[in-house]
Amino acid sequence: MEKEQGKRGLVMVYTGEGKGKTTAAVGQAVRALGHGWRVYMIHFMKGRDYGEHLAARRLPGLTMVKAGRDSFVNRDNPDPVDIQLAREGFRQAREAVFSGEYDLVVLDEINVAVDFRLIPLEDLLELVEQKPKELDLILTGRYAHPEIIKRADMVSEILNIKHHYDSGVESRRGIEH
Repeated sequence: MEKEQGKRGLVMVYTGEGKGKTTAAVGQAVRALGHGWRVYMIHFMKGRDYGEHLAARRLPGLTMVKAGRDSFVNRDNPDPVDIQLAREGFRQAREAVFSGEYDLVVLDEINVAVDFRLIPLEDLLELVEQKPKELDLILTGRYAHPEIIKRADMVSEILNIKHHYDSGVESRRGIEH
């Protein structure tokens, strides 16, 4: 593994209304894998086998987990099963963060899960503050809380300038999932 020992791990955030937050995180994970890092990626609020899940089966060093159903979550009145799945996923993510087994942990759509009150903001802030010094952590999803942005080392906002959905093009395998 080529990770430099003793270096301070970063907290990186991909947020915003545009398409590409998960894709950016997956790209960062692939880059890390190329250097022999061990990567754990958990997808909150996603239950289907997206392309990255299918690819993960072929990529040594990458552990990918789903913590959600293949259905939309009601922001104002989330189903108890969505809360349960998100909190169980967060428990698994905490275990991964503190296990010493991974160099990079990606919490995909965690910002949305916090905004929808599936996971308490305080729990995520505590995880960010207490993570091992050398661990790199990526948080994705719209609605990144200002306190998360404040604590992050890097924040990229993905803007929606134009999207093919707007012209009636539907979701496709290999592009959206």
